[in-house]
Amino acid sequence: MLVTAYLVFVVLLASCLGLELSRCRAKPPGRACSNPSFLRFQLDFYQVYFLALAADWLQAPYLYKLYQHYHFLEGQIAILYVCGLASTVLFGLVASSLVDCLGRKKSCVLFSLTYSLCCLTKLSRDYFVLLVGRALGGLSTALLFSAFEAWYIHEHVERHDFPAEWIPATFARAAFWNHVLAVVAGVAAEAVACWMGLGPVAPFVAAIPLLALAGALALHNWGENYDRQRAFSRTCAGGLRCLLSDRRVLLLGTIQALFESVIFIFVFLWTPVLDPHGAPLGIIFSSFMAASLLGSSLYRIATSKRYHLQPMHLLSFAVLIVVFSLFMLTFSTSPGQESPVESFIAFLLIELACGLYFPSMSFLRRKVIPETEQAGVLNWFRVPLHLLACLGLLVLHDSDRKTGTRNMFSICSAVMVMALLAVVGLFTVVRHDAELRVPSPPGEPYTPEL
Repeated sequence: MLVTAYLVFVVLLASCLGLELSRCRAKPPGRACSNPSFLRFQLDFYQVYFLALAADWLQAPYLYKLYQHYHFLEGQIAILYVCGLASTVLFGLVASSLVDCLGRKKSCVLFSLTYSLCCLTKLSRDYFVLLVGRALGGLSTALLFSAFEAWYIHEHVERHDFPAEWIPATFARAAFWNHVLAVVAGVAAEAVACWMGLGPVAPFVAAIPLLALAGALALHNWGENYDRQRAFSRTCAGGLRCLLSDRRVLLLGTIQALFESVIFIFVFLWTPVLDPHGAPLGIIFSSFMAASLLGSSLYRIATSKRYHLQPMHLLSFAVLIVVFSLFMLTFSTSPGQESPVESFIAFLLIELACGLYFPSMSFLRRKVIPETEQAGVLNWFRVPLHLLACLGLLVLHDSDRKTGTRNMFSICSAVMVMALLAVVGLFTVVRHDAELRVPSPPGEPYTPEL
């Protein structure tokens, strides 16, 4: 397993590098990159945002292993994960209102403080302290995915008066480097935890200086901005009306809730499946992120002028891949007949599918959901998503250890078959909808150099 992990990691990394280099050579330079003021503004944002993302990714490979190292049972670990998911959904519902009230810059600094405290709780073996840490982690995750983006968009449009068309360029670049940071973070976590022999708590300690630096840079370099608050009840009511009045939105939300709840369960299960066979967890995690990056690169190639596949097609393909992978896992995790290499391949396919799924889902959401109602609709998406994931983990908690993992993958397979049926329903509804198709321009669409 050790040799397989390193070999797969090198192959995936080489594949990603080859695709990105060939794409960059074939693409003319973007005009936004020639604007010095815009580049300086982007750099100020990226310095803070990338440090925050790196600190977040650094903790991912060894979270389950740390709880196992503290001799907690799998059921107790499942409860810790459920606590984290529950706090994420609760704080996620009010994050936008909190950020608008407190201020975006202050919210980013608050993220650095709460996530640092979350990391510090990992030094304790006390179960209650670790539960508090998971709750802080949920708050931090909600702030990470709301405050930073809100601050950037307001500064971009209101303070610097740059063209709104340049906003996607910034986040497209951020998405690419987010994958790169995740790959590097996995290797770094492996280095501090295993190569240096510091143990599974080391990545969490190493994340604290990154968080402190991110908070300090935001405090020093960023200006504060606020926005008019919309009542939370009105936001949710508007989102519910949109959800119930448009069948496309309802089907899209169903697909997202089913798909992403399975991904949350996968995040919990991959470590206990592979770790008993001597897998280097940091390198395994980096391989997952490289597979996801490969999927994102394939998405860009597939939707380019040359191939012109549509996001709806790629969304369908991503769901099919996950269904196939989960069926593989029901066999490769059979008690007494475990096949870690087959499980690893299935996990890589799931991550590849994620690389196709997320940009496809993002494109379709932008087209289907009105901008003014996106926050409310996404709140309604999050609730079933996290409830399904929590329910799955609680089912695993009550299962026999030897058969629980396999049973969980069987349940996830059934859930993904339902997602596939929802995809077929959505495809039937939108197959003649030109709005949901990538346009065919005479030349390549403008995107920035990565």
